[in-house]
Order: sequence, then C-alpha cells, then structure tokens
Amino acid sequence: MNDQTQARADIGVFGGTGFYAFADGAQTVAVDTRWGAPSAPVTIAAFGSVRVAFLPRHGADHRFPPHKVNFRANVDAMRQLGVRALISPFAAGSLRPEIRPGEFVVVDQVVDRTWGRASTFYDEFEDGPVHAPFAEPYDPRLRRVMLDAAAEVGVTAHDGGTVVVVNGPRFSSRAESAWHRAAGWHVVNMTQSPEAPLAAEAGIPFAGIALVTDYDAGLDEDPDVEAVTQEAVFKVFEANLGKVRELLAAAVPKLA
Repeated sequence: MNDQTQARADIGVFGGTGFYAFADGAQTVAVDTRWGAPSAPVTIAAFGSVRVAFLPRHGADHRFPPHKVNFRANVDAMRQLGVRALISPFAAGSLRPEIRPGEFVVVDQVVDRTWGRASTFYDEFEDGPVHAPFAEPYDPRLRRVMLDAAAEVGVTAHDGGTVVVVNGPRFSSRAESAWHRAAGWHVVNMTQSPEAPLAAEAGIPFAGIALVTDYDAGLDEDPDVEAVTQEAVFKVFEANLGKVRELLAAAVPKLA
C-alpha cells in the first residue's frame, strides 16, 4: 500500500447517493492506490482542530453504480491519509414499518448478499494467512458518538439494526424484500459491503448511518405503501441532506 505523506486527516467520511460534497473551501488531494484511483479526488476540510477527509463513493457526478465502485481504492485512500475513524452515511430502504423514511438507523450488523465484488485486500497471502475478525462490523464507540450527535441535533436515529446489502443497481423484488424482512433484517442498501469489511481489514474503526428513503418493495401490512423508485429515493435524500450534514457536524468534534 502506497502511503501519501503530503496530506493527513483525522476522520474520513464517505458520501453516498445525493451527497457529493461536504465542506466549502476544502483542500483537494489526489491519492494513488495499488488498486487504482478512488471514486473521486479526496477533499480535506478543518472543523476546528479536526481534519475531515471526504470522498463521494459513487463519484462526484454519481457515475459509478454500486457494483462498479472501487471500494478497495476508496478505503485505502482513507487509510493512506491516516484517518482514525471512518463514517459512512448511506441511503437505505426500510424493511420495518416502525423505521420510517426521513429517519436514521445507526446500524450494528451487516449481511452481504452481493457477488462479483472485490471484497478483500488479500488476494494472496504473501506474508501468511490473514483472516480479519468481523463479528462486530461497526465500532461501538463511533456508534455511540453518532447516536449522541443525532440526539443533539434533534433527528430520529434508531439504535442498532441489520443492513442487508444487495448488488444493485436494481431494487428488490417483492419476494426478495419479504425474505429480508422474514430474516429479521432492518434496512437494505447496496454499498455497505465490501466497505465495512475492507475498513476492518485496514484497521479503521467504522460506523454506518442509514438515512431511510423508502420502504423497499412496499409493506405487506399497508397496501397503500408504494414500492421504491429512483425518483423517490433522490427526493427524500435531497430533502434530508441537511440533517446528514448537521449530524456529521455535531459528531466530528466529539471525535477530536
């Protein structure tokens, strides 16, 4: 892994659907990795004494669909910048009637249902086997910080939940969505894996924060709830992007 020495950051943030820039007046940094270029140049901004590196996972113009994101380059770019925590907001569909669009879930577990993605830094065990522990994908301290920040800014954030990650870019069928609900999972997304396991391999504490935009393929108990559309996801995320920024702005000083 090729370390960059010209720029450093304390906290890393990945941007998701509709979240392509974080702070005005940020320094733009190009980071090279052995897995190619990250999705976009990294920007670094100071929030008081804390330097925050921001990278939109889909690119600055959302050119990369979920299965084509260079997750290894994105995570390694953050590692090279020296971040000691990585925060990952993401759009998600709710699988539970009590988890409503416009609310947040500070997830604590992940189920990977993707395929064909490069999901590890260790394509070969050059220096012996490496099997990273992953029983707790999300760092408990970071989760607590995000929950406290949510309470501080007055947004509803559910404490814990399992995100099931599907390959995309299509949404789930009704049968798939029903299967995910029956398994007891809470929200569905397309990017938390391999983002979370790569962060674990890189040794970076990781937090995933779902912004709920929809009810996936609908709710059996409420036939009036329509299945998700791309237009609905973008509309809800755009309407709540200010909450995402407020939550992150409140969380960053707590990580100093």
